[in-house]
Amino acid sequence: MSGPQCCSNPPTLDPASGAGHVDNLAGFNTYVSGSLQSKLVVLLVSDMFGYEAPNLRKLADKVAAAGFYVVVPDFFYGDPYVSDKPDRPMSVWIKDHGPAKGFEDAKLIIDALKSKGASSIGAAGFCWGGLLITSAKVVVELSKVALIQAAVMLHPSFVTVDDIKGVKVPIAILGGEFDNVSPPELIKQFDEILKASKVDSFVKIFPNCAHGWTLRYDVDDATAVACADEAHKDMLEWFTKYVK
Repeated sequence: MSGPQCCSNPPTLDPASGAGHVDNLAGFNTYVSGSLQSKLVVLLVSDMFGYEAPNLRKLADKVAAAGFYVVVPDFFYGDPYVSDKPDRPMSVWIKDHGPAKGFEDAKLIIDALKSKGASSIGAAGFCWGGLLITSAKVVVELSKVALIQAAVMLHPSFVTVDDIKGVKVPIAILGGEFDNVSPPELIKQFDEILKASKVDSFVKIFPNCAHGWTLRYDVDDATAVACADEAHKDMLEWFTKYVK
């Protein structure tokens, strides 16, 4: 089985990682990669470990190399989840980082990007940790009000059937066979709803993959890297098709 489950294999955060740099965008420290001159933007909403995760920044650089301006905001205000703090479990941490706040913050980022000349914006979200919040949830909320041109959800958590019914922009959903947060049965329900709608969609379940496999993979595990790379390729192809 490739990939961790929800809280396992936390990354070693590195503020110096990546080929890009940290800038201020709408008041948020934001990792940026690529050139805004392209006018085509991809917003990556991190998982609960935040925007300094090296694998996430590596993915941002990969998307930027395809011609996009990529932004990864620190929606946790310098307070990513730390798994080895017994005095502050996830249930406590998550109260400070709710989905409504994440959605409102993302809207500020999108407004700032448009003010800088962005003509088309895609957004991708990854698990945000559990309970009632997920970065995929932020992305699906953006897609429900059509503030973006395309959406990708990678191993989403706590996105509901009603959420999917409200999607208004092309969306790709990448799930894992052994995802204990969004199991294949739920992902298949999403697929059926989207196929019955007028929204273009792409739904794929990756065999032998668990929740979180696209970001928190072991860089020394060739199989895990290959699975993550395949998901990244699918995400990039979706954005190339619709963010233009």
